[in-house]
Amino acid sequence: MKKIHFSVLFVIALLVGTQSFAQMAIDKGTKFVNLGIGVGGYGYFNGSGLGLNAGLDVGVTKNITVGGVLGYRSYGSGVNSFDAGVRGSYHFNELLQLATDKADLYAGIGVSFYRLSYGDYYANIPGFSNSYTTAYVPIHIGGRYFFSENVGGFAELGSSLATLKLGVTFKL
Repeated sequence: MKKIHFSVLFVIALLVGTQSFAQMAIDKGTKFVNLGIGVGGYGYFNGSGLGLNAGLDVGVTKNITVGGVLGYRSYGSGVNSFDAGVRGSYHFNELLQLATDKADLYAGIGVSFYRLSYGDYYANIPGFSNSYTTAYVPIHIGGRYFFSENVGGFAELGSSLATLKLGVTFKL
């Protein structure tokens, strides 16, 4: 009888003492779609206005995604900006040994094209161009938390149209 009690206690101790590290798998073919709003920014106009953004990240190998981003922001008085680019991200779940499959932490870099256009008010100023276009290299760091298997929220800090992006994310 003592052998049975010891065996049962031994099995319970093993089950209680073992932790499960179920990280979110970021593998080839994993897809995320982000839809959100953006606030904050850089430069004369970027501190005002609310931005809209969308992004797609597709897993190309373990822990690495590539994708595209689009953004639009209106500053009032006919001043608008548009951003389109590609980016790559490294996902830190495995490296940090996150003990949940609901969270995804990532950081990355990209190449984007930015266009700022001014309204008619600015077009009447001599020597003033009514638009500005440039390419730049934005960086980002962010996280996702999934409330269900395929739907969650995301927050991202970066150097694009908005310093802070918040929104909903979908895992496809």
